Amino acid sequence: MKAALIQLCSGRDMARNIADAAGLIREAARQGAQFAATPEMTNILETDRDRLRGLVRAEHEDRSVQAFAELARELRLWLLAGSFALKGAGAKLLNRSLLFSPDGQVAARYDKVHLFDVDLPDGQKLRESAAYAAGHPVPVLPLPFATIGLTICYDVRFPHLYRALAQAGADVLTVPSAFTRITGEAHWHVLLQARAIETGSFILAPAQGGLHECGRETFGMSLAVSPWGDVIAEGGKEPQLVMAEIDRSKAVEARRRIPVLEPGKPVILNAQGGVAT
Repeated sequence: MKAALIQLCSGRDMARNIADAAGLIREAARQGAQFAATPEMTNILETDRDRLRGLVRAEHEDRSVQAFAELARELRLWLLAGSFALKGAGAKLLNRSLLFSPDGQVAARYDKVHLFDVDLPDGQKLRESAAYAAGHPVPVLPLPFATIGLTICYDVRFPHLYRALAQAGADVLTVPSAFTRITGEAHWHVLLQARAIETGSFILAPAQGGLHECGRETFGMSLAVSPWGDVIAEGGKEPQLVMAEIDRSKAVEARRRIPVLEPGKPVILNAQGGVAT
């Protein structure tokens, strides 16, 4: 499979964001991509919560969703909207991945489970849970060329999620992201490579990169990682197309060489110190 990672620098103008993504997706199709994935917050990246709530729409009303469905149908490829900001059923928004099939239908949905609530060293306080509702369950979907497990950004810090997806049959795990520059410089590569190695899976991580209109700076460096932990494709700091070759037999080989998905030994803790018996 030829996979395309679409790196963006999304802003406040949804139409422009989708047009930017569509241009790179069309180029990916010209280069033979069968699967293309965009980053987290593809349709809008806005830190002003009131402004954001006034702009987003429910999935069935959102023009970004409609545009991606038409694009997948036109280009006849599997297209993952890494995530769109959408209106939920209640007061909170949804951070939702949508996987479109080559006939333009939504084949899978995933609402981000782990929300990014952190205090960064530069003084930024990010509270994703103040605006977004966490979702369940997590989808695993067999495609003609791989079995895909969907995650989003901050999920990557929770390895049990990736192990569960791999044990359920996923050999390609997607991590569309909008990592901050600070957390990206510290942890982006090592986290993605660790998730690949400990599950014997390909990792596809399209990213936001650059200085956004809202003032937030994201890390970029979209990555494709092999089941052995090798970086097989990597982006830079600016919007671009990153192509990667995916051969699922490599996941089979990695898991055979090191059977990391077999049940591990139970952990017995001794709170008093020493060795538990």
